Amino acid sequence: MRGVRKLSRKSSIREKPLGQRPRKLRDWLNPTGARKVHSLVDKVYKMRNLELAWDKVRRNRGAGGIDGQGIDDFEAEVSTNLNRLKKELIEGSYQPQAVRQQMIPKSGEPGKYRPLGIPTVYDRVCQQALLNRLEPIFEPVFDEANFGYRKGRSPKDALSKIWREIKSGNEWIVDADLKDFFGSVDHDKLMPLINQRISDGRVLDLIRDVLKAGCYAQGKELPTEQGTPQGGVISPMLSNILLTPFDREMGHKGYKLTRWADDWVVTCKTEAEARAALQTAKKILATLGVKLHTGKTRIVHIRQGFEFLGYKIKQGNRPLKLSPQKIKSGVICGSYYAYPSDKSIKHFKEQIRKRTRRKAPISLNKLIEEVNPIIRGWGNYYCKAHVRKLFNQLSRWIIRRIWSFKYKRWRNSGWKKLPSAKLYRDMGLVNLVSLIPSIATRY
Repeated sequence: MRGVRKLSRKSSIREKPLGQRPRKLRDWLNPTGARKVHSLVDKVYKMRNLELAWDKVRRNRGAGGIDGQGIDDFEAEVSTNLNRLKKELIEGSYQPQAVRQQMIPKSGEPGKYRPLGIPTVYDRVCQQALLNRLEPIFEPVFDEANFGYRKGRSPKDALSKIWREIKSGNEWIVDADLKDFFGSVDHDKLMPLINQRISDGRVLDLIRDVLKAGCYAQGKELPTEQGTPQGGVISPMLSNILLTPFDREMGHKGYKLTRWADDWVVTCKTEAEARAALQTAKKILATLGVKLHTGKTRIVHIRQGFEFLGYKIKQGNRPLKLSPQKIKSGVICGSYYAYPSDKSIKHFKEQIRKRTRRKAPISLNKLIEEVNPIIRGWGNYYCKAHVRKLFNQLSRWIIRRIWSFKYKRWRNSGWKKLPSAKLYRDMGLVNLVSLIPSIATRY
């Protein structure tokens, strides 16, 4: 009988299901043995693809790499540069330059920095051209649990999924993070995964060259035997490829995983299930050469709350000040709520504070032009959370910062000379409170 194995003379015959899942993690990227893509490099160096890649890089702006060439410099000779890139890709002579390493401070962690790898504009165009062709190949095999850096998927989609799971009774949370993920990607683990879908040797060599391009830091060039530069155009795609086996294996074992890049959570019914999920995740990630960040990984109940994608999600426990009859929002005591994390609030205030220094050499109108995108972007991200009181406090604080900038002292009579109504109505300052959908019509 197919699928039946006799265990011993004394044991009864029992059936062992013939599972359809792959036996090796790398096979998750091609579980059905679909035909691989054999000829791809000619589509990468097609001039129309290079032009689209350049347009995307130009719109994203960004700093130049180690060659000192900026976006405007590249654009001044764009035809020459694109033709040279096409010629090098056809001949196989293209060689990416080392990325320029820049240390940027970690938000909410004073004294700690994150290395950002900045490729040259020329190399960014090449990576974008490669990405344009890789996305349609790998997007169909990415798992539904993966929301990071994918078209049509946003942080709010990931948060909505988690919110539904918590409301359905999954109140135990595995809140995890990966340790130095972009800097520790194992090339020997990644390349076989890519090869599951692509057989074009020249494209595989191109990806390998990008990974091993090197890094220029502290006045010298360093080799990159592992990792993918955080800041490279193609790095998010490569990270999703490496972690797809993790997404699929966790789902196959019945765990409700939600992942955004190297930050992920699993919602569970019980604490025991959460502990089992964490141990399973450790084993799968170890197979992929990835480690958990022990300092940022924990198991919590929703009453304690957890942070994900800038939000603090928690079950309320304080008694409400108003009686249920007077609460029009429908909030009840002990319900779940989402709120901007302390780190996010602190980072937002730092951005506003940096631009409203009293000695900033700009006009008031220019200052408002600079802070408006920050206010609007941050406000629109959090406007559907429980933020009415917070937005009101921050709006008043921003007004005080602008008065302090205008009149060069914190205690001043700005409320007489430059009232908030004038700032909002006549000078166009964005009001955080006006971004809340439920009260936006009043403004």
